[in-house]
Amino acid sequence: MVMTFSDAGLRRRDLATLGAAVAVLPLAGLVAGQAAAAAPPGGARLRLRPDDGAGRALDVRLGHHRQIAARGAALRTPAQRTDTFALLGVTWAAGSGRVRVRVHSTDGGWGSWRSVPALRDLPDDGTAERRHTRAGTEPLWVGDSDGVQVEVTGSVEDPVLTLIDPGNHSGDDPAGDPRGVAARPQKHRSLRPRIRSRRAWGAKERWATGRPKRVRTVEQIHVHHTATGNEYRRRDVPRILRAIYRYHTKTLGWSDVGYNYFVDRFGRIWAGRRGADGDRDTRGAHTLGFNHSSVGIAVLGSYDEVVPGPQMLAGVAKVAAWKLRKHHRDPLGSIAVTSRGSDRYPKGTVVTLPVIDGHRDTNDTACPGEHLYAALPEIRLRTARRIGRSRR
Repeated sequence: MVMTFSDAGLRRRDLATLGAAVAVLPLAGLVAGQAAAAAPPGGARLRLRPDDGAGRALDVRLGHHRQIAARGAALRTPAQRTDTFALLGVTWAAGSGRVRVRVHSTDGGWGSWRSVPALRDLPDDGTAERRHTRAGTEPLWVGDSDGVQVEVTGSVEDPVLTLIDPGNHSGDDPAGDPRGVAARPQKHRSLRPRIRSRRAWGAKERWATGRPKRVRTVEQIHVHHTATGNEYRRRDVPRILRAIYRYHTKTLGWSDVGYNYFVDRFGRIWAGRRGADGDRDTRGAHTLGFNHSSVGIAVLGSYDEVVPGPQMLAGVAKVAAWKLRKHHRDPLGSIAVTSRGSDRYPKGTVVTLPVIDGHRDTNDTACPGEHLYAALPEIRLRTARRIGRSRR
């Protein structure tokens, strides 16, 4: 295996000019109907590099050829030992494909194969963020791991695996240290929930680029899930947010983390994109075609098989009530909105959608998972009740 190492601080749009300046893992084809045995861990360990003072990361080019798979073929890397990482993703320059991974846990053995969802949380067409982004997968939180194996099915060009170790900060308090919680502004004070700031989870502000753009009005709340694991601990949440932020900015080339707010399984609310710390409504990069008039809330976890708890639903409703009351929207109603171009609704299409909807209502995706999507009526009711109580 030929390996050299990348500068993990380089943005993904620079990969085309890197040549051999990234680590390389060879890909082996699978015979139809057979499962190839994974190569035993061996050889040189993939070494992550310091990531601009915020953990470590490594970009790993998969294979030596730009076109790694014929349509319908499956190609798989050897099982490779690595330095410790906790989040991964795969991006590519062009084409389409499906990705599966398995990882070696630092406190166990090799896990089973897992599908990594395709990236559907995207900036709007025509924005600088969209021009600079690569196709690929969502970031997948796997917990502390020291080995990885990747399988790609489909036809993609220049695939790159990114491994991220967000590190540990002194503020990653398992009890939920309130330091860095944004102060309450005077307007809509009765409904503004407690929000843990970007500083609280350790956002490296110099990674955010450009000037945030405000939305003129908020017509909708889009509910997402991050498609990551559900067994995280309280002290893991800041690490997860730092890793997602790194993937969105330095891997995908976005100007900031895509979501306006995060809600964890404990019901805590975290500021996402710049502006969330205060009272600004900033255009995110979460719902392709509909970012211009909405707020995106991402629930940490995967809810295709797991039912979201009441604390989590309450957290989402708190943010929704605050924003919708401010803009005089009915959380139980629907609204006619104009798409700016999504994979489901072409640019200029006027579509009537719930004021509080799920990501799948606007894009071709399973997000926010079957069980969280089924919980949207309860979120709408909780939001309406909260607004109602504030008016008494």
